[in-house]
Amino acid sequence: MVEPVGNHYVIARPVYSENAFNEEHEKVHRYHKTFWDHLKLYFSCSSQRVKKIALGLFPVVSWLPAYRFREWILSDIVSGINTGLVAVLQGLAFALLVNVPPSYGLYAAFFPVLVYFIFGTSRHISVGPFPVLSLMVGGVVTRLVPDDSAGIGNSTNTSAIDNERVMVAASVTFLSGVFQLLLGIFQFGFIVIYLSQSLISGFTTAAAIHVLVSQLKFMFQLPVPGFNKPFGIIYTLESVFSQITDTNIADLVTSLIVLLIVFVVKEMNDRYKEKLPTPIPIELLVTVLAALISHFVDFEKKFNVAVVGKLEEGFQAPVAPDVGILQKCIADGFSIAIVGFAVAFSVAKVYSIKHDYPIDGNQDLIAFGLGNIVGGSFKGFASSTALSRSGVQESTGGKTQIAGIVSSVIVLIVILAIGFLLAPLQKSVLASLALGNLKGMLMQFKEVHVLWRKDKYDCVIWVVTFIAAVLLGLDIGLATAVAFQLLTVVIRSQFPSCTVLANVGRSNIYRNRKDYTDIYEPEGVKIFKCSSPIFFANVEFFREKLITAVGFNPLRVLRKRNKALRKIRKMLKKGELQVTPKGLICTASPTYESDEELDNNRIEELDQPTIMTDLPIRINWATDLPPGITVPQVNIHSIILDFSSVSFLDFSAMTVLRKILKEFVRLDIDIYIAGGLLDKLERSAFFDEEIKPSMFFLTIHDAVLHILLKKDIASSPKLKLAEKSNPFPNPQLLVLIAGKGQEQ
Repeated sequence: MVEPVGNHYVIARPVYSENAFNEEHEKVHRYHKTFWDHLKLYFSCSSQRVKKIALGLFPVVSWLPAYRFREWILSDIVSGINTGLVAVLQGLAFALLVNVPPSYGLYAAFFPVLVYFIFGTSRHISVGPFPVLSLMVGGVVTRLVPDDSAGIGNSTNTSAIDNERVMVAASVTFLSGVFQLLLGIFQFGFIVIYLSQSLISGFTTAAAIHVLVSQLKFMFQLPVPGFNKPFGIIYTLESVFSQITDTNIADLVTSLIVLLIVFVVKEMNDRYKEKLPTPIPIELLVTVLAALISHFVDFEKKFNVAVVGKLEEGFQAPVAPDVGILQKCIADGFSIAIVGFAVAFSVAKVYSIKHDYPIDGNQDLIAFGLGNIVGGSFKGFASSTALSRSGVQESTGGKTQIAGIVSSVIVLIVILAIGFLLAPLQKSVLASLALGNLKGMLMQFKEVHVLWRKDKYDCVIWVVTFIAAVLLGLDIGLATAVAFQLLTVVIRSQFPSCTVLANVGRSNIYRNRKDYTDIYEPEGVKIFKCSSPIFFANVEFFREKLITAVGFNPLRVLRKRNKALRKIRKMLKKGELQVTPKGLICTASPTYESDEELDNNRIEELDQPTIMTDLPIRINWATDLPPGITVPQVNIHSIILDFSSVSFLDFSAMTVLRKILKEFVRLDIDIYIAGGLLDKLERSAFFDEEIKPSMFFLTIHDAVLHILLKKDIASSPKLKLAEKSNPFPNPQLLVLIAGKGQEQ
């Protein structure tokens, strides 16, 4: 019964061990499903299950009939138009990252949106090209189809190279879609949990650096080959600066002007976003203005600048992926699949929390997988979601993926009708627009300082991810970052926090004894807490910390005691010792024997319990022993292990733990364990004659009270009186009386 008294509470209950508690309170025996039970359930078939699967596979069926047409349609149309215009420009700009003609970026901005409308679960993300993915696909493209090293540069040769590159981009996109689809079907959506926020932030920042460096050749209009290999970014910079004197001044000036305008207006959008009805579509305005100027001033002929050129009109027939290409880029396809989904799902999760609706990671994997398969079949490249584009769709009032359909209609109009208007646009303008979208990712450098103050492990993960992705490339860098992150988890779990606890305020609260002044530690009792799972990698660390906490090595003391007993038996046999009422008295000069002689080639016997039944007197290890016999003193009689934070023990840890506990038990030290794990240990046949389930208690306080009652009740009249008057004394009062008795 809990009785509130002001801001205190008073509890009166018996001291419970786990066994006593289970005897008094009947436990519900639950049936734990086996693997076969889950398998049968997964493949079972019923009308309800078919309906659930259908609604899960086609989420549009669940939300479209409930669409509030009058309330939402205008907002979705306005949002879709704004998002579509941005999608067109980003599709053209990000195609430069993939090293394919700009028109293919429009396909990447069109097909995945239609597929996600049917199969996706997020209502606010804008599906389409993403700079990080575009750069990763571009790395595969330049590796498999390098630039024309012969320098022929005629239109036929350039067209052939472009066609090859489009095929590579389409094939690796198709492959990444297959990986995403398979991961979604087999319910592997949880895989993104291995990509922490720190890792994603460091990776996207590194990708922004790669995007920045990759666009320099368009800003300076220099023939820079692609270097998709470790330290490729250094080779790229070397190539750029070695040709810096050949810079096309017109392209450079245009790029700097566009960058300045975009950054200034975007800064205004951020600063006055609450006052502006909608963000200023600066990308659209700059593109229209640049296209108009280019239309009336022939920059290509006058200043020899690179332009977008004629865009493909309409759609091409779908193509099958090249099997030879697929075999060469399996690892790239998998990394593109994981990164694309991780970024998209993290953005979708932000909006789902903000607008309070559920999303399904596995279903989104299927949606992105099908989107990339369809997009790759129509010669598009990998899609995810651009943070800026999704921000436009949400901030301009988008309610559902109807806005996505409207945006795809805008892209369709450009593909079918007005794409020719963008033909005279300079590529340097598109490069500047691509760089203008990197501000958010580059500003993530600020997180390093914050992470260092909050969690140094996360800060190190960010820095290592960034350096690895910048220097080794995005694919190898991502694998390195994930491996390093998992290594930090192993390191943190391998060296868990282990502390010695004490009673604080003479209550039932136990904390680290180093953190408080008003503490009470029962004499001869050590309370040791481990705050992590115990498994094969950290069980030895746990053992060392426990030995340090108690102040002695139990195995060493046990061996010393058994050696001492061997020597005492020999001395009694030789008559060198005499038993008296006061104990053992040495009657002759003892013969000193080395440890090797006492071992007598039977060292395994030294690890067994001390047996004194054959001796005429029981040895008290705390008193003076015969001359020549020394045994380390043990000043504790009980150890309480707080396992309330230990979530699991593996078999290796159980084996070592049982060995450790037996060593203490054989020294006549009582072991008590507070917390769970009793059921797991019983199922694992952990217990025997020395290690018993009775050592488990519900809480630390129960174990402490049990020890006080067991050890002090005979010597303390106050406790004896308290026990007679009340078999279940108030725990706080009992600890207080015991504490005063110890102090006296």
